[in-house]
Amino acid sequence: MIRERPSPNFDDRPPGQAIDMLVLHYTGMRDAHTALERLTDPAAEVSTHYLIDEDGSVVRLVAEDKRAWHAGVSSWRGAAGVNARSIGIELVNPGHEFGYRPFPEAQMQALETLARAILARHPIPAINVVGHSDVAPTRKCDPGELFDWRRLAVVGIGVWPTSAVVDPVAEDEVSDRLAQIGYDITDVRAAIVAFQRRFAPHRLDGVPDLETRQILARVMAAVEAAAAKEN
Repeated sequence: MIRERPSPNFDDRPPGQAIDMLVLHYTGMRDAHTALERLTDPAAEVSTHYLIDEDGSVVRLVAEDKRAWHAGVSSWRGAAGVNARSIGIELVNPGHEFGYRPFPEAQMQALETLARAILARHPIPAINVVGHSDVAPTRKCDPGELFDWRRLAVVGIGVWPTSAVVDPVAEDEVSDRLAQIGYDITDVRAAIVAFQRRFAPHRLDGVPDLETRQILARVMAAVEAAAAKEN
């Protein structure tokens, strides 16, 4: 059951704008109450479409056909203004500032159910299921390295590196391949860290070493396979 807690912080999407992205966040606040108060405060000018508490309860703050203000300055696959084309989901978690911790089972189960329903309603390709850090690598680090992206990919939400044996991406091609996936490479190191945070969370150094380049090649293969399946 989804509870309603309307936020005033939204506006209309651009005319004819398709919803083709799903962006996952953590709240980065001490508790769900504090997060809800901020997401519904007109002075804060921030919101999201849905918030999922650690016990799995779901709150809808903004209707899906409206533009919630969740991603801020952002870009993905060469297009800025992610809010206009996306649905945002906030996961209650203290974040790195207040005691970052794993996401509970009840919360992840609720996310799977909600995300699959959203994907059934909107033409969102797998590569466009992203984290806030993916679309704003110089500013954000959520939902962070403890978030289980692989789990979501197994049930058809987003992508995860293929297990196929592929040659690593050449070091001089790393930035081009990151851009091909979708990352803004204005700051290449920040883009690498964002990539590692999602696909190689055991290392967040921004160094395009052999392991990172191998994983990058496997992600590229997974993206291509997902695109072929979708087409």
